[in-house]
Amino acid sequence: MSDGLELLLTERALWRALTGFASAMDRRDWSALEAIIAADATADLGTGEVRGRAQIVDVMRSFLDACGPTQHLLGNFTAEISGATASTRVYVSDRHVGAGDKSALTLSTLGEYHDQWQRRDERWWLVRRVKHNHAVLGSFEVLGPGPQGWRS
Repeated sequence: MSDGLELLLTERALWRALTGFASAMDRRDWSALEAIIAADATADLGTGEVRGRAQIVDVMRSFLDACGPTQHLLGNFTAEISGATASTRVYVSDRHVGAGDKSALTLSTLGEYHDQWQRRDERWWLVRRVKHNHAVLGSFEVLGPGPQGWRS
């Protein structure tokens, strides 16, 4: 396979993993999310350092399980690939709507995901995610309480 074709296929695989991650959060499909995150992954999602797949998913669930509908839209994707490792940056615009008596409230963020990936067992695994928020609009009340000890 030519280097150019291999690069395109790798970029496509990474893009599919990124969009799969966003869609899994919106569907609250936690097993689909676990299938993208490496067991030994780390993250900083704005609540401090988190280690391990289970803890990363738990942080997301602590915010999203009590929230109404969400939509995480991705764009402006770049990838740096070197053998079995890759770094991606992608813009994210996410929208959260409250549930029940909070259904008139919304929360939106504008930011970027900075991710590190490793190719293991013929597929790409997310091994590090850092979310950088550039703007936050609306009310944190639409979300669940977040992880213990976290404050918005």
